[in-house]
Amino acid sequence: MTASRPAEARPAFQIEFIDPVEGLAEVRVEGALTFADGGALWDRLRSKLPMAAKAGVRFDLSGLESIDGGAMALLVQAKWDLETSGTYCEFTGSTGAVAKLLALYDGDARAAPRTPRLHVGVLGHVGDSTLAAVRGTQVFLAFVGSMVLASGGVLRRPRTGNWRGLVPLVTRTGADAVPIVGLILFLIGFVMGFQSAVQLKEFGASIYVADLVALSMTRELGPLMTAIIVCGRSGAAFAAELGAMRVSEEIDALRTMGIGPLRFLVFPRVLALFLVLPVLTLLGDFVGILGGLLVGVVSLQLTITGYLNETLRALDLWDISQGLLKASVFGLAIGLISCSQGLAATGGAEGVGRRTTSSVVISLFALIVIDAAFTLGFYELGL
Repeated sequence: MTASRPAEARPAFQIEFIDPVEGLAEVRVEGALTFADGGALWDRLRSKLPMAAKAGVRFDLSGLESIDGGAMALLVQAKWDLETSGTYCEFTGSTGAVAKLLALYDGDARAAPRTPRLHVGVLGHVGDSTLAAVRGTQVFLAFVGSMVLASGGVLRRPRTGNWRGLVPLVTRTGADAVPIVGLILFLIGFVMGFQSAVQLKEFGASIYVADLVALSMTRELGPLMTAIIVCGRSGAAFAAELGAMRVSEEIDALRTMGIGPLRFLVFPRVLALFLVLPVLTLLGDFVGILGGLLVGVVSLQLTITGYLNETLRALDLWDISQGLLKASVFGLAIGLISCSQGLAATGGAEGVGRRTTSSVVISLFALIVIDAAFTLGFYELGL
């Protein structure tokens, strides 16, 4: 004897689409609606609503006996999809528990229509970038002002400064950078010697290679190249460190304990770069002159004594001093820009990466601008 096949289970809810009346199509939902019926409900809504939505839609929930949160979320989502596309939609007839759940899911709220995305032209992008640069400059100037006040506070009360962190920072930014600074500046002096020797040989003025290398290294290339190396090495590290502390809320923890982040974190880093850059520049100048000396001795058949004597004759104390002055200002600029970018980081690891990149780019641009300002100022003063 074979068992009879059970009758197919009918859904506990019914949904009926009524043709538009008074400009509104009506959707009647009756029975008990649960999230288990969500698939069938969503399929019917998606297949019928686009045709009815031309005149607007009214959901009649007067026949709905019960509904759970998942099913209500589907109905509300369908309503919001219609409204954001510009179609009028409303719920009517809900009572009791259905009305309370509808209010909980903001079913009675009006969805804002989607605003069309405007095309921004080249001039618009230039304007946005200009405004962003102006706002960034304002934020940076405010940071510099706060840093000046914090530094004044440290000078008035030295015990409030983080002096213990200064020596490790000087070691990291100074002593650890000596090999890369020495190697790069030596190669720059070496290359400059070769490039200038080609031209000076034709006029029998090979000895003036010493003048060219010495003056260019002490006045321009020594401080500038050293600052660029420190910017990519230590400036980026400072921005990344402070950015990671910012997004992990360590900065907020310091403020909670009554410790100012500018005095405790920024002041020692800026001071370390201010002290280290002139020393590294002096070392770079010396090594760069040695690179030119190697070219003069090997390629131009100059004597070591003759080359060094010509170097000392070409240089004076102001040539070296102006390079050290530039280096000190470069150190301040790198420290302030890197720390300000790090403290402005938001958005997790991606935000830290963006701020680190910005710190290097802005610092490099600032170095060139500062160097140009120094050069123009010295020229106008006849120095």
